[in-house]
Amino acid sequence: MNKKVFITGATAGFGEACARKFADEQWDIIITGRRKDRLLKLKAELEKVNGVQVLPLSFDVQDRKQVFDTIKQIPGEWQQIDVLINNAGLALGREYFDEADIDEWETMIDTNVKGLLYVSRALLPFFIEKGKGHIINLGSVAGKQVYERGNVYCASKFAVEAISQSMRIDMLRHNIKVTAVHPGAAETEFSLVRFRGDEAKAKAIYDGLKPLTARDVAEVIYYCTTVPDHVCINDIIVCPTQQADAIYFNRK
Repeated sequence: MNKKVFITGATAGFGEACARKFADEQWDIIITGRRKDRLLKLKAELEKVNGVQVLPLSFDVQDRKQVFDTIKQIPGEWQQIDVLINNAGLALGREYFDEADIDEWETMIDTNVKGLLYVSRALLPFFIEKGKGHIINLGSVAGKQVYERGNVYCASKFAVEAISQSMRIDMLRHNIKVTAVHPGAAETEFSLVRFRGDEAKAKAIYDGLKPLTARDVAEVIYYCTTVPDHVCINDIIVCPTQQADAIYFNRK
């Protein structure tokens, strides 16, 4: 029987790349996201190319009721989940604190923090009943170091860092691993979303850099699942060679 992974935000970026990587490694996959058309397209492709089983679940991680109702209805044969990847997240805007859009603050908090909490809590009974499991939370270098005009996005990723640490402690008694993966500059839809579709601004973020790709991050995430059962990678930061942390870059 193939192992099973549950991936949030699988319609693009790191989530989609993780789905492809785990499918390449012959895992069955539960892919989730708001864009049902993309989920169905990815399902068809992975099942055809990789010969794995894919269960698409369309819901918004911000909606507590949707999350719990959907996960409760997962068919019994899919409940033997080995790994949860809490990938759904976003950044909106890059304004000074006093100029930022409060609605965008709330969307970031509702997605990056509450969404991660809802999905984790809803899936935990499956892990607890099984006697083991692995939760992988997508953080960011912005959750390690605050930068100018990062304000609430940075705060949301600092929250992911704290939640991951507390999860690791609280889940010890259930034999559940918790890993936080913190990527640096990676070229995905992330910047395009952050700058509200402004392609020039989004592209400028990577000027003079060879950034990470979504596949690079997916490879790191997959590696964290391959270590022996008695080993847990608690925390990992992955950056392009030209990036030291959230602030310092060597642009050429």
